[in-house]
Amino acid sequence: MEYITLNNGVKMPMEGFGVFQVPEASVCEQAVRDALQTGYRLIDTASAYFNEEAVGAAIKKSGVAREDLFITTKLWVQDAGYENAKKAFQVSMDKLGLNYLDLYLIHQPMNDYYGSWRAMEELYEEGKIRAIGVCNFYPDRLADLCVNAKIIPAVNQVELHPFFAQTEAISTMKEFGVIPEAWGPMAEGKHGIFTHPVLTEIGAKYGKTAAQVALRWNTQRGVVIIPKSIHKERMEENLNIWDFKLSDEDMNIISKLDLGHSEIIDHSTAETSKMLNGWKIHD
Repeated sequence: MEYITLNNGVKMPMEGFGVFQVPEASVCEQAVRDALQTGYRLIDTASAYFNEEAVGAAIKKSGVAREDLFITTKLWVQDAGYENAKKAFQVSMDKLGLNYLDLYLIHQPMNDYYGSWRAMEELYEEGKIRAIGVCNFYPDRLADLCVNAKIIPAVNQVELHPFFAQTEAISTMKEFGVIPEAWGPMAEGKHGIFTHPVLTEIGAKYGKTAAQVALRWNTQRGVVIIPKSIHKERMEENLNIWDFKLSDEDMNIISKLDLGHSEIIDHSTAETSKMLNGWKIHD
């Protein structure tokens, strides 16, 4: 496993395990336990995933020392604002069963995220969070926050895969010292990514699968990845990407797969904003 150093000096694993769309408690808990046994140390969840308790249970039963883990969760739109964010953070901590968090992220650039950020800055300064960051902040929103905030975000978790490379977004992140983290590094299975001819052909040269090539491509761009699977053999495959390096030529070939837009979600539309603001995770 390789690590990357955040802008505050904290070291973060470059590959972790995501639990998006694994809400069933028993399935999620087993998946996280399997992931930890396989060697993952970064676990990424969110209040809106409805599985923080299952993640916490898996961590408690894993036997892995807390200081060896890097746990991330996220603040949902409904809980935006200074006071709400502080309350939501404590709810997440109680569900996870932790006394500190490694990374806390604003899940969407919506509602009063400036109030949320002020609360998170204070929680960080109090030592309750080792690093704070954001998700889905397009370049304009990220730049606006960075030039106005007391603490620059350590991470921006956005959609990043060979079919949506987000070169401009990564350039803006690097300008401000923000580490890019990929959600959906497998494009949620779209574009036939697991059998894609370009990725498969490149993988054959290294004895790797198309999926491993897609993951390695991102990490070589300095992107942290959090692939998800509930199957242990796939977890092992996803983690087995640190013993090879793609050539510059192969990196360039893969970059040409970029469509320049997402086919999963467009955060810039009014419909997306209304949908995400309307998604309530509690009464």
